[in-house]
Amino acid sequence: MRPLTEEETRVMFEKLAKYIGENLQLLIDRPDGTYCFRLHSDRVYYVSEKILKLAANISGDKLVSLGTCFGKFTKTHKFRLHVTALDYLAPYAKGFGVAAKSTQDCRKVDPMAIVVFHQADIGEYVRHEETLT
Repeated sequence: MRPLTEEETRVMFEKLAKYIGENLQLLIDRPDGTYCFRLHSDRVYYVSEKILKLAANISGDKLVSLGTCFGKFTKTHKFRLHVTALDYLAPYAKGFGVAAKSTQDCRKVDPMAIVVFHQADIGEYVRHEETLT
């Protein structure tokens, strides 16, 4: 488990900023303590610094996961959010999805048209539960 590199942090924060905007700082400096992001096996975990200090006693090859999995980096170094991050993003979110059409267009659109691009759903969590570790 290691801290994210500058490039990894930039890519992940750009993705998170699409959903929670300036509220990104509120994820790090919370009233219940300071939280940070750590990378382990291409997955990004959101963890309290208190827990992180306790986990320092466990060797990296024995550690399966720590904290909440926020997402993972693909082989092409893109960041993909996991549905497990939704509980932490929802209070700060401007909306969890990317609009395909403007508000005006949505009012006149055909019922089968795409209005919001899919990001995550609970069914996805169930379908991929064994790979979310």
